[in-house]
Amino acid sequence: MKPDFKFKSRKRKKLTALLGLALDGSRLDGVVLRRVNGSLQRLQQFTAQLTLDPLTGAPELVGREIRNHLDAAGVRERDCIVGVPLKWILTTQTELPPLPEADATSLLLLEAERGFHSDLDALQICNSRSPLAGDKKYVLLAGIPNTHTGSLEQVLAAAKLRPASFSLGLPALQPPGVENAEGVLALAIGENNVGLQITAGGGVAALRALEGAIENESGRRTLVADVVTREARVTLGQLPSELRAAVKLIRIFGPNDLAQQLADEMELRFEPMGLKTEVVSAYAPDDFGVTLPPDTSLSAVFSLAAGFLTERKPVFEFLPPKPTVIELFAAKYSSGPLRTTGAVAAGIALIIVGLFLFQQFQLWRLRSQWKQMSAKVTELQQISDQIQQYRPWYDGSFRTLAILRQLSLAFPETGDVTAKTIEIRDDGTVSCSGNAQNYASLLAMLANLRTMNGVSAVNVDSTRGRAPMQFTFDFQYKGSL
Repeated sequence: MKPDFKFKSRKRKKLTALLGLALDGSRLDGVVLRRVNGSLQRLQQFTAQLTLDPLTGAPELVGREIRNHLDAAGVRERDCIVGVPLKWILTTQTELPPLPEADATSLLLLEAERGFHSDLDALQICNSRSPLAGDKKYVLLAGIPNTHTGSLEQVLAAAKLRPASFSLGLPALQPPGVENAEGVLALAIGENNVGLQITAGGGVAALRALEGAIENESGRRTLVADVVTREARVTLGQLPSELRAAVKLIRIFGPNDLAQQLADEMELRFEPMGLKTEVVSAYAPDDFGVTLPPDTSLSAVFSLAAGFLTERKPVFEFLPPKPTVIELFAAKYSSGPLRTTGAVAAGIALIIVGLFLFQQFQLWRLRSQWKQMSAKVTELQQISDQIQQYRPWYDGSFRTLAILRQLSLAFPETGDVTAKTIEIRDDGTVSCSGNAQNYASLLAMLANLRTMNGVSAVNVDSTRGRAPMQFTFDFQYKGSL
């Protein structure tokens, strides 16, 4: 049984700027996009004709030719997504019964080996699934030879580019959509062929490059509509009946003149089958969930780059996964007498390096946190020092206000008794002098004061006169507000 890593999703780098490239025959389309907040900015855009084939030409020469075109367009971005030609792709279909994912993957590997008639180690394989009745799924398996992706990687390296993704332009132009959306037959008019894709139930059910649909006579491209309509009818007929019935719309991408010509032919042939036909010439405002640059023209290369920057997962990802150092080491020493020793040594070395890196990361993180907070800590320390220095001068209990409040509550509101001086000592002794209309008013005030919370030992020190009279008394205060 072949390993199932080819069916796992590849971890993608998160980028804010990206060069999109799309190969279509000898034509190379390119665009550089940058994502800024909720919008995309177009920095450069170009179209060039390649004189060398990326699959048959020397990688150094093809890479130098691409680099020259990039320099002429002022492109400096190195990270790129590449739309590979649809004619490079091999496809086969199968039905998948309800199974656990592990068993489903094993079954798909068997179906892929039978459908492609080649060693699976020689292919990069992806799959797209469309639901059928009874929890079954219709699966499209798409593979690309490793020789193709290997040559393309060498070409990009010679052009000083870093590939972030190898994908297809047609699924980027017409994504599968949600599971309950209407099925779409999409046609993309290229330089030498017409790409055909059928999406239904949230997956891609068919994918083909229709050779012979474009003829080049004296440098002028001519569309052979009969080839397209015939192959579209055949492809629809090969689908399960429920997926075929779900297809309600034909969408055509490409140059306006050829697209409109093809739309007229498709409408004539497929309208009796209940399929509507439309020519797609512009993006909808919500296609990518961000604001697009003004005057953005519809193209596969723009859709690829914009989809990557807006984190739209591609339906098919053909960029080979990069082996880790451990995988390379294991492959080199996976047999022979050094197998066990090498594995143990590698494990120990990995643990030591991991611990060291973890320690360094912790130190770096703590230093970074201290650097961010050191200024604030210094400021707080200075404030704390000042508090310690001046704390004896401040009393947070507001004792003076509490004493004055109790006195104000004890004195009558009629003004029969008034205070003249109030002296508050550190030990809590309060001395008060003032005037009273008569002795009865003074006694009533003192009686009120004795009932106050925290007040004790109320004593009259002296009185002078009778009506009015002057008095002096003191008391002890131990309470609070």
